[in-house]
Amino acid sequence: MKKLINLFTRVGNHDRLSSFGLLIMRLAIGGMMIYAHGWGKLMNFGDKSGSFADPFGIGSAPSLGLVVFAEVICAALIMIGLFTRAAAIPLLITMLVAAFMIHGDDPFAKQEFALLYAVPCLTLIFTGAGSFSVDRKI
Repeated sequence: MKKLINLFTRVGNHDRLSSFGLLIMRLAIGGMMIYAHGWGKLMNFGDKSGSFADPFGIGSAPSLGLVVFAEVICAALIMIGLFTRAAAIPLLITMLVAAFMIHGDDPFAKQEFALLYAVPCLTLIFTGAGSFSVDRKI
């Protein structure tokens, strides 16, 4: 029991435990984003491209393309920890647009999901990927 307590209280372990926490967060947020949001949009791109939301007036297909880029490509980069800070920016923007523009008139319960994805992205922009990442290796 004492060894377990030392594992979490020793100062030298702080970086390793923080990096492990960041790894868990990266894998969870990236995996959930790809699985629950991005993959379906990618696989049904043709069907969705004509009717997808266009909050910036660039067209439905380009808007969907940007969202797929964020929710699939950037989420995958976050998972492996490659260009993590840069990859978190498009995903953060996508979630903020979803929360405040797409669901801006909806109840908070609809905005909450996008905001719950936005917070880890913002966190990764400030912290980086941690030690267990490709970023750390290069």
